[in-house]
Amino acid sequence: MDKERLSLAAMRQKVLSAAKVFTKKPKYYPSVPAENIREALRDSVRQFGERPAFFQKIGGEWVTFTYSMFLDLVEGFGTELCRRGISGSPVIIMGEDSVEWGCAYMTVTGGLGVAVPVDSEIPPEELGSIAAGCGARAVIFSEKCRAKAESLDPSIVRICFSEIQGMSAAGLKKLHDGDTSYVNLPIDRDALAVLIYTSGTTGMAKGVMLSHRNLCFDVAETAAMFRYTPDDVFLAVLPFHHAYPCTVTLLFPLFHGCAIAVCQGLRYLTRDIQETKPTIIAGVPMLIETLYRKIMINVRRKGPNAERMVRTLMKTTAGSRTLKKYVFAQIHDSLGGRLRLIISGGAAIDPSVLKGLNDLGFLAVQGYGLTECAPLAAVNKDDVRKDASAGLSLPHGLLDIYDIRSDGTGEIRYKGENVMLGYYNNPEATADVLRDGWFYTGDLGYIDDDGFLFITGRKKNLIVTAGGKNVFPEELESFLCRNRFVAEAVVVSYPNENRGDLDIVAVIYPDAEAFREEYGTRYTSGQVDGELSKAVDEVNASVQSYKHISCFVVRQTEFDKNTSKKIKRAGVAGEAYPDYLRRLTEMKG
Repeated sequence: MDKERLSLAAMRQKVLSAAKVFTKKPKYYPSVPAENIREALRDSVRQFGERPAFFQKIGGEWVTFTYSMFLDLVEGFGTELCRRGISGSPVIIMGEDSVEWGCAYMTVTGGLGVAVPVDSEIPPEELGSIAAGCGARAVIFSEKCRAKAESLDPSIVRICFSEIQGMSAAGLKKLHDGDTSYVNLPIDRDALAVLIYTSGTTGMAKGVMLSHRNLCFDVAETAAMFRYTPDDVFLAVLPFHHAYPCTVTLLFPLFHGCAIAVCQGLRYLTRDIQETKPTIIAGVPMLIETLYRKIMINVRRKGPNAERMVRTLMKTTAGSRTLKKYVFAQIHDSLGGRLRLIISGGAAIDPSVLKGLNDLGFLAVQGYGLTECAPLAAVNKDDVRKDASAGLSLPHGLLDIYDIRSDGTGEIRYKGENVMLGYYNNPEATADVLRDGWFYTGDLGYIDDDGFLFITGRKKNLIVTAGGKNVFPEELESFLCRNRFVAEAVVVSYPNENRGDLDIVAVIYPDAEAFREEYGTRYTSGQVDGELSKAVDEVNASVQSYKHISCFVVRQTEFDKNTSKKIKRAGVAGEAYPDYLRRLTEMKG
């Protein structure tokens, strides 16, 4: 089959044709990219100056920072940094989500230099390597990260979040006295503005170079997909140093006059939702699936027939979100009473969870993106969506399937103004993924007749059987995790010389809460094996025989994850191998 079968022109025609068969045509909301991040913030201040930009808990109380206050904080801090000679170079930002983190990011990208957001949990050795590699001039950090910041080369200027208010006040006085050294700094919208080192789940981190054009385009395209108003409150749950939450829960609201409520951490999530009453939450599948699971657990606790009644009401109220909010008011009140939009990203989510949340009256959608795309490449719209799909291409972006295989899948590639400049000081890696104007994602999938993208897995995780059949671990993992007794799963493969093929093995971390609910606190390993065996059998009954899971092993602890809550796959197969051999012996016995 011709590798270029879905050419640019053909793809456009495909999308245009597909639009005719939608039950409801996509409606793209008007949206124009900002010139740069600094101008976007200034424009928001002109329109929404006295409206809240941030809510942050300080000393046990929620404190409001208006847009005018935030701009003063940024411009004062920038003026003082300029006076101290910190400009024109990379600046590392490291710490928990906060107004101070947002101030540091907006100050640096506002013309001062290149923002380098890093994980607050980063090992000191890796931090030192990044600082040396990018030539960092300064590090702005939270108190929690002080020891790591102080481990850096002494020539790197250190500024703690706690110093920002005082430095900003000093700089603001200079600005009022006529020092315009910061506020008049030139900005090249096509030059490097943000350098994000990908955490990844395997392999070495690479520095993704993003420009103002990349980020402003991405925010504008996102705005075209959803209805929003300045009254919206985004709950910032995920760490800002990742591209997804930085774009969706920091830049997007700041560009559009919305408010950002800074979550104090996952352990405080329920309380923060109740107190800040957000309208929009952007999370990863684990967070959203846990949210839905807790809703349904609370429903079941109300009596033996409660879940059946709720599911009946889900069906009878179909088509009316207003009626659903009335019928399920108690559930909505438990989430603050105003939550209307839940966005899932970072990995595939169980479509039944999205369906369940939508059936309860929330608008729940998933999207697809990569840091290299700043990060969005596709997302389900608020009026046209498919729960199992990663969504539609952005209005001015283009998705394509390259090198289509016999099963109809191929590598996903994307073209748009949000595609990165390249990998920092890594031309070889850049050339591997940027070719002929396309970004080659390394993900596999297909586009259906309606133009919706479906992800089947990663190229590097693909399992190829002795018969040449493709097995996508992510597909099997998704099916497994739909079983309430499975908390997490990773599918790996091992060669079996007796069979002359690969054994496909599921490494499963059981859901202790589900077992306690079903069997009590003293549930047994036999009960765990029984339920997980049923889960594997259900998956095998729903997929082709060459995809069948040969056996499973039980993991006693959660999988290691990066800070975006993606499982680190590297090393899982090696760790599980002794358990796999024991399982084989048991099966033979």
